[in-house]
Amino acid sequence: MITASRHGAVALVEIDRQDRRNALDTEHCHALTAALDGAVDDGARAVVLTGAGTAFCAGADLDGVHSPEFLTALYDTLRTVTELGVPVLAAVNGPAIGAGTQLALAADLRVVGPTARFGLPTAQLGLAVDPWTLRRLALVAGGGAARRVVLACEQVTAEQVPALADRLGDLEVAMAWAAQVAVLAPMTLAYSKRVLNQVLEPDLALGAHAVEHEAAFRACFASADFAEGRAARTEKRAPVFRGR
Repeated sequence: MITASRHGAVALVEIDRQDRRNALDTEHCHALTAALDGAVDDGARAVVLTGAGTAFCAGADLDGVHSPEFLTALYDTLRTVTELGVPVLAAVNGPAIGAGTQLALAADLRVVGPTARFGLPTAQLGLAVDPWTLRRLALVAGGGAARRVVLACEQVTAEQVPALADRLGDLEVAMAWAAQVAVLAPMTLAYSKRVLNQVLEPDLALGAHAVEHEAAFRACFASADFAEGRAARTEKRAPVFRGR
């Protein structure tokens, strides 16, 4: 489930599926989006997003990741995080893999604990992440680290890639920082967040290669390799990808 609680001007939104390492499925993406919107509607001036237990978010629930409904729900959630009218701090308390890394990247600030690690193992599964995710990863972590994560499928820590952590610490550190942010001028924060997003990450749909990138992204999900990745997981074997 997704839980939300208020702590003064700060809303704490928590993914609580500990039996699935807080992996997301379509239902929980919808619930997370609703919780984030609801926190702002309720007057929160900063939001802390975290995972219950020892994981931040272990990624997509692979039982449903192959459905178009899940992709739509996930990207709606990521868009909500980036466009929310208040700062969002991710308290990355443990593994943030796949969709977990995407959520952490979507946040405005990241407070990272000692057991946290980040990864996008799409090439191990025959999946893909959208161009926005790749761009955001490169902007936050740097181009070299982005290539390690997506081309070599490495999992990295904040110690290895310091740029992934705006601060080191646990949920208590994140909540304290959010409380400091929450007393700042909300209109100024909303304006600054919006402009930073527009200046640093202009709409990819306006880019010269946007159509090509989108087509390549969709082609990954229509490929034989995508089907092979799904079959290999079901059959509990290593996939054999053939590039088609």
